[in-house]
Amino acid sequence: MTRVMKELWAQLGSSIASLMFLWAMFHRYFPRHLQASIARLYDRLSSLFYPYIQIRFHEFSRDSFRRNEAYSAIESYLGSKSTKQAKRLKGNVQRNSKSVVLTMDDHEEVSDEFQGIKLVWSLIKLVPTTQSFSFYPATSEKRYYKLTFHMKYREIITGSYLKYVVEEGQAIAFKNRQRKLYTNNPSHNSYSSRTLWSHVVFEHPGSFETMAIDQKKKEEIMDDLTTFSKAKEYYARIGKAWKRGYLLYGPPGTGKSTMIAAIANFLKYDVYDLELTAVKSNTELRKLLIETSSKSIIVIEDIDCSLGLTGQRKKKNQKDGNKEETDPIKKKEEEEDGERQNSKVTLSGLLNFIDGIWSSSGGERLIIFTTNYVKKLDPALIRRGRMDKHIELSYCSFEAFKVLAKNYLNIESHPFFETIGSLLEEISMTPADVAENLMPKTIKGDSETCLESLIQALEAAKKDSINAKEELKLRAAKDSKGEESSAKETVGEKEPVAEEEVKEKSIGI
Repeated sequence: MTRVMKELWAQLGSSIASLMFLWAMFHRYFPRHLQASIARLYDRLSSLFYPYIQIRFHEFSRDSFRRNEAYSAIESYLGSKSTKQAKRLKGNVQRNSKSVVLTMDDHEEVSDEFQGIKLVWSLIKLVPTTQSFSFYPATSEKRYYKLTFHMKYREIITGSYLKYVVEEGQAIAFKNRQRKLYTNNPSHNSYSSRTLWSHVVFEHPGSFETMAIDQKKKEEIMDDLTTFSKAKEYYARIGKAWKRGYLLYGPPGTGKSTMIAAIANFLKYDVYDLELTAVKSNTELRKLLIETSSKSIIVIEDIDCSLGLTGQRKKKNQKDGNKEETDPIKKKEEEEDGERQNSKVTLSGLLNFIDGIWSSSGGERLIIFTTNYVKKLDPALIRRGRMDKHIELSYCSFEAFKVLAKNYLNIESHPFFETIGSLLEEISMTPADVAENLMPKTIKGDSETCLESLIQALEAAKKDSINAKEELKLRAAKDSKGEESSAKETVGEKEPVAEEEVKEKSIGI
C-alpha cells in the first residue's frame, strides 16, 4: 500500500511539473489574442462548476481618506446576525454602558436570506506581506466584507437587496450611535492618513432650556435650526450646498461654548472642534473637511486668535526686533504668533473651506465661528452667505438671571429679585459670573445666601466701575494740565530766542 502511494505521488508530481512547463511556454509563445480567448473560455467552464458571484466592500477605497459608508452600513446591519450565528466574535464595551457589544471577528461568516434567496457574508482581513518598522502597525491592515450569492439572482441582489442592507444599516447606526466630539490631530503627529481626527463621546449637558439668554432670541435660533435640518430639498432646488454658517460673538463668559453644545444636543449632531493652528496647509484643511461626516457641526472657537485673519497685517520694525523683550506677557504673545506663523493656512483657503466647491462634500452641516472681538475679523470671512446668522451673546439681563436662578436655585421669584434687576441694569456682568455667585458654596447653602452673595458682587462691581470712571477723569484732567504746561514752556523757550535775534540784528546794524 505504501509503495502504491509513493508511485501515485511521483506520477502526480511529474504531471504538475509538466503542466507548469506547458503553462510557461503558453504565456511566452502563444499570441495575446488567443490567450484572451482561452481565458474567456476557461471562465465560462469554471462558472459551470462554481456559479457564484462575489462582491467586495472595502473599509477604505484606494483613493479616498474617508471610511466607506457602505462598509459601515453593512457592519451595523450584520450586528445582530453576527451575535446569533458567528462562532468567533469581538467584544467591546461602550462608554457609560454596562452591556457588551459583539461583532463578527475577522475571517468569520454569517448567512442571510432575502426573498427566499440564501446569501453569505464574510469579513476578510488582509495583512501586508512585507513587514516595515512602525509605531502604529495596525494602520496598514485592510478589511473588507465579501458577499457571495448565486449568479441567477444578480439583478435582485444588486438592485433591491443591497439598497435594503444600506438603508437598514444606516437606520440601525443612527438609532444606536453615540454622538462624538472630534478634534484634529497636529500635523507632525499625523502618522497615517486614517487618523486626521481623534474623538471622545460627546456628553455635554447644555440645552436651550438651561441657556441664560432672552426667550425670544432662543426661540428664533431653534426655529432657524429646525428649518435648516428639514430643508434638504429646498437647498437642492436653489442650487446651494446643504450647510449653514453661524457667528457667535460677545465678551468672554457669555455662553458661546454652551450655545454650541445646546445646538448639537438640539439637532443630535456630532461636533468637530477644529484647531486651525495645528493645520499646516490648505491641502490638509481640505482633507480634514473630507473626513467630517454629515449631520455634524464644525467649530472654530476664538477665530480672531487662531490665525492672521483679522484683515490687519502686523508690521514689525527691525529696530524693535533687535531689542530684547523683557515683558513676559508680550513674550508669550510673540510665541503664540510664532505658532500661528508655522501654519500655512491662508484666508482664501479658509474661505474655500467654508463655501468653496469642497464644502459641498457631505451634507446637513453647520459651521460655527466664535469670537470675542467681531470687529477684528476680516469682513470677507463673516459676510452673509458664509456666516448666515450672526448671534450676539451679551451681558446678563434680568430675564437671563431668572433662568439662572431657576437652574441653580430652583426658584422663580424672591424679594431680592427687584434689587438684582435694578443692579443688572446699571452693571455689566457676564452670565458666567452671575452663575458662579448663584452656585452654593456649601452643602447647607440656601438660595437666600446665594442671592445675597450675588448682590454683594454686583455692588462691588458697581463701586469698581465708579472708581474706574473717576480715575479716568483724573487722568484726563492731569493729561490736559500737562499739555498746557508743556505748551507754556515751549512758548517761554521761544521768546529769548526772539530777543537774541533782535539784539544780533541791532548789533549788525
